[in-house]
Amino acid sequence: MKRARGLFAALVILVLSTVATAPAAASEGQLTWAIHFSLAPTFFDPAETPGIITPFLVLYALHDALVKPMPGKPQAGSLAESWSVSPDGLVYEFTLRPGVKFHNGDPVTADDVKFSFERYKGAAATTLKNHVAAVEIVDPLRVRFRLKTPWPEFMTFYGTPATGAAWIVPRKYVEKVGDDGFKKAPVGAGPYRFVSFTPGVELVLEAYEQYWRKAPSVRRLVFKSVVDETTRLAMLKRGETDIAYSIRGELAEEIRRTPGLALKPTGGAFTEWVVFIDQWDPKSPWADRRVRLAANHAIDRQAINQAEYLGLSKVTGSIIPVAFEFVWPAPLYPYDPQKAKRLLAEAGYPNGFDAGQISADLVYAPIAELVGNSLRAVGIRVKLRPMERAAIIKANQEKKLKNLHRQGSAAFGNAATRIEAFVVSEGMYAYGGYPDIDGLFREQAAEPDRKKREAILHRIQQLMHEKAMFAPLFEPAFLNGVGPRVAESGLGLITNHGYSAPYEDLKLKAR
Repeated sequence: MKRARGLFAALVILVLSTVATAPAAASEGQLTWAIHFSLAPTFFDPAETPGIITPFLVLYALHDALVKPMPGKPQAGSLAESWSVSPDGLVYEFTLRPGVKFHNGDPVTADDVKFSFERYKGAAATTLKNHVAAVEIVDPLRVRFRLKTPWPEFMTFYGTPATGAAWIVPRKYVEKVGDDGFKKAPVGAGPYRFVSFTPGVELVLEAYEQYWRKAPSVRRLVFKSVVDETTRLAMLKRGETDIAYSIRGELAEEIRRTPGLALKPTGGAFTEWVVFIDQWDPKSPWADRRVRLAANHAIDRQAINQAEYLGLSKVTGSIIPVAFEFVWPAPLYPYDPQKAKRLLAEAGYPNGFDAGQISADLVYAPIAELVGNSLRAVGIRVKLRPMERAAIIKANQEKKLKNLHRQGSAAFGNAATRIEAFVVSEGMYAYGGYPDIDGLFREQAAEPDRKKREAILHRIQQLMHEKAMFAPLFEPAFLNGVGPRVAESGLGLITNHGYSAPYEDLKLKAR
């Protein structure tokens, strides 16, 4: 399980100071993050939110939603001060908070809500719009959603970060500058306003003092893209950043050992797994369930957990987090390489086979590499293909990845939202599907009885397991380093949210 990056990490640790230091030139009132991927302008626009948590790192700062998770509340009224549902379940009416303005001074109105919904094209956009008959402006501060039929999941798909559909943008400004112009200079209604963005380098935001909930206590936020993990740790120890995201393995141990630094794990809605993209190709070995089962038994999940996550992650048998509503507790796949080899032989591959590539986000390429090592040990020969995050998200949405893919999601929601994005044939990240699962998903969407809907969703998850559609890996502990200047990092304040939030609650220590 030891890799070259581990040796390099050890060398870096040796040359770093053993005690974290406060930055000599740190700006007063500025909080700085070293983030683990390159920010892309698409993450600044709620309309393009994919079914993963990544864009919400920015959205919680720049923008605001009608309803969103907040500390202690999975659905807190934000731009909407209240909402109601008609007795027949066909009408949802939201009352907006009076006096709220976008960063350019335009008032937030029902017209902006309607515009934002109609403009939305991200995760589950088709599902949402297929259920909504009309969005009606009752008056400037009231908006009404009329559904075609009762749909109990409306607020799960609309009112949580399972999608970005409830995050509101200013209609007049977007129409003036266009979609591309909006990504270059986004205007929102969140606690921080846009200052500058240097692609691949940093995003700078400043406090919006008129934010309705409260004025932020930290004046300036700076997000630095630092893809290399050892560099993020070095910056944290030198005081060049206050929070460093995604520090794993030996480097996470170094944070634990360093006075002045704190290792802060988050998680909850996060699962990661391997997708067998070629299982719908009848000519591929992956079309044989025995081969997919062999791969599941070949992966030494606990060893990977220990090497990468210090043993803090939970090995899982499902792509759906155990904390989600309607989850079925899938049994774990035991690590059994001999059984894996027998299954391969039964499928006609006694000497294994060349399985092409396993694609992975650069940040999680070490996980994919270790999975690949496990597969090669039983004869399934794969090559690692690391990709930058925005590029792999785009390729995945466009169904351009091949062979195997290390997939992950920390998006909110429930079992239905996760299945919609990754399992059903029309899902944003689905490369194929199965008619029985698709039919059951449509059935549960129209079922008003909660217990019956739960039973259907459980059956879908049982079929996913029986078909060995995926190789589930972990509910990861997302490990982050926090520096000595931080009084409140925001990590863990919102249940199941991996990043710092809400940003207006962050605090620096008094000097």
